[in-house]
Amino acid sequence: MQSILSSWFVQGMVKATSDMWLKGWDERNGGNVSLRLLEEETAPFAGDFYAEPRCVELTKPAPELANCWFLVTGSGKFFRNVQLDPADSLALLKVDEKGLSYKIHWGLTNGGLPTSELAAHFQSHSVRKVVSGGVDRVIMHCHATNFMSLSYVVDLDSARFTRLLWEGSTECLVVFPDGVGILPWMVPGTDEIGQATADQMASHSIVMWPFHGIFGAGPTLDETFGLIDTAEKSSEVIVKVLSMGGIRQSITTEQLVALGKRFNVKPWQAALDAGPANAS
Repeated sequence: MQSILSSWFVQGMVKATSDMWLKGWDERNGGNVSLRLLEEETAPFAGDFYAEPRCVELTKPAPELANCWFLVTGSGKFFRNVQLDPADSLALLKVDEKGLSYKIHWGLTNGGLPTSELAAHFQSHSVRKVVSGGVDRVIMHCHATNFMSLSYVVDLDSARFTRLLWEGSTECLVVFPDGVGILPWMVPGTDEIGQATADQMASHSIVMWPFHGIFGAGPTLDETFGLIDTAEKSSEVIVKVLSMGGIRQSITTEQLVALGKRFNVKPWQAALDAGPANAS
């Protein structure tokens, strides 16, 4: 029987967390990732499951995720070490039939629990599962350096910030036409920030936690990583532009509209209406 360590989802999580570490987005135990899996994807590896899986009660019920499987990063685990010992750093869990608890079927071999942001992940998964018609299966949180840096110096207005990133790199409007949601600063690891993030995830695939980091949602690990990487690249450009004296010329509203038509995406109207970033 094939080992779960060689499964596409464990290997995918190893690659994603390693790439995030190499990007400098996940210092120490910063950041967390969760991947929703299908029953038929986990079933071939049942031979590696624990005979008596640990049961943990959820702090907030998640009925929308009843009977769903997830591969998640562990609380306190360093992303740089996931590749060295995935079985210690990751957890494969299944939510019960009512969405009130979950059982850990594999992973966390030296003890511990899934990420402390599990509530936020589950709340966002519940929303994105509905919004995307089941397509979105990944929630990814990290401390993208330049994206986070901008939260200290620009107005924390979702539409204006989205417009700034769209103008920072041409591909941004194509990759996240639904824009960036922004929360006020909140204490992490709570149901409150989880709910606030989920509320933004109803209309945005990217959410900023000011002075902290970014939440992204997508269908695969690669696409969600790419979503955050694109926003971070634009943020890096903007950081450099601001350090060189600010924006003098940029992509116009008309050009953004034309870009959306060319790639068959509908830009968030509020960001278009916000006007050029150099006018802010």
